[in-house]
Amino acid sequence: MRLVLVLVSLAIFAGLCTALAQQVWRWLDKPVTEVRVLGDARHLNKAELAQRLAAGLNAPLLQLDLSRVQERLLEEPWVRGAKVRRDWPPAIEVRIDEEVPVARWGDKGLLNHEGDIFWPELKPEYAALPRLNGPASDTGRVMAQFHDLNRMFQSAGLNLSGLSLEARGAWTLELDNGMRVVVGRERVTERLARFIQVYRQGLAEHAAQIEQVDIRYTNGVAVKWRPKPDTDEKAG
Repeated sequence: MRLVLVLVSLAIFAGLCTALAQQVWRWLDKPVTEVRVLGDARHLNKAELAQRLAAGLNAPLLQLDLSRVQERLLEEPWVRGAKVRRDWPPAIEVRIDEEVPVARWGDKGLLNHEGDIFWPELKPEYAALPRLNGPASDTGRVMAQFHDLNRMFQSAGLNLSGLSLEARGAWTLELDNGMRVVVGRERVTERLARFIQVYRQGLAEHAAQIEQVDIRYTNGVAVKWRPKPDTDEKAG
């Protein structure tokens, strides 16, 4: 008889626990009323991001698939990393790490400090960033070369604004005065040292009229001048 009473008591206790757990679950598992986006953001609009996330929530708090929410965040071009957690009252708290652009990549992309390409909507403010180009697998190489060559040119009072690497390995660079320098793929440092010497000795005073300098020659360089304005059109 005592065993029966113990078993009945345990059954009642288990039933009460289950009922209580169900009540607690229903109390916690309510529709999300707020999405909070935390973290420093210069390029992202955190309020708009929160609204887009909230519009896509299709389950109450405890039934939400947080990994799916994180995936949606990482689809945003400016989001480099994101952590998502549940909070109370029914809310989703998101902490983001924003991309930091250090250069443009081609006509439509940007590069972060690790050489990863991302594709946000480009704005005029990014025009001041150096413009790099080349095979997507060589972003790190192009960034390193730009850093080294820019340091070399700055010692001569010049600044690079762009650098391109062709698939066959040839380099072309652009100066911030609009001049393009065709370097090729061999003896890059030697050729550029010769260019800097020639630039100082005579090209500098004509820089505004020079479109391109080809330094792929053993001795000397080839200069392409900018087209002169049509004086007749100018007068009209």
